[in-house]
Amino acid sequence: MAETEKKIGNVFSPLEEEGVRGDGTPRWYVVHTYSGHENKVKNNIEKIVKNNGMEDKILEIVVPTENVIELRNGKRVTKQKKMFPGYVIIKMIVNNETWYLVRNTQGVTGFVGHGSEPIPLSAEEVARMHIEKSEIVLNVAVGDLVRIISGPFKGFSGEVVEVDAAKEVLKAKIEMFGRDTKVELGFDQVDKF
Repeated sequence: MAETEKKIGNVFSPLEEEGVRGDGTPRWYVVHTYSGHENKVKNNIEKIVKNNGMEDKILEIVVPTENVIELRNGKRVTKQKKMFPGYVIIKMIVNNETWYLVRNTQGVTGFVGHGSEPIPLSAEEVARMHIEKSEIVLNVAVGDLVRIISGPFKGFSGEVVEVDAAKEVLKAKIEMFGRDTKVELGFDQVDKF
């Protein structure tokens, strides 16, 4: 093995001066895979990371799914469906070693980005995709007034009638069409007056 190469898993990667440049901060990146191979890619990367002791560089691998209700033979069946078929989302520190490890994993066709420069997801994209759960602290109690800042009831205000901090939801009474209506809202949809 030449001094300009390093073995990662079963792959030799050149360590070049003009390699992948990262700033050492873990970020979320999108990896394109063969359709239907998302879970295999996730499992393969996790094994390689564990075998090479790189848990501090590749922190989390996600195949985003959502629950979909289908009717089968007149019965409701809940099924998990991939939100982004052909893609895996990885939280990692990008450097030559991690880039080559992910890029050369069987089933991976490449990173979303320009050539050898993957583009990280913005904080807004991560929040919209619900791949990283962040706890929302909202100090409200029954009887408090809240202003609705997003969703279908945006612009309305109402009185809190129930709070479920564990689920990060609350029920508020708003005036709609001349009468009080109870609506369920996420903590991220309201602001306290």
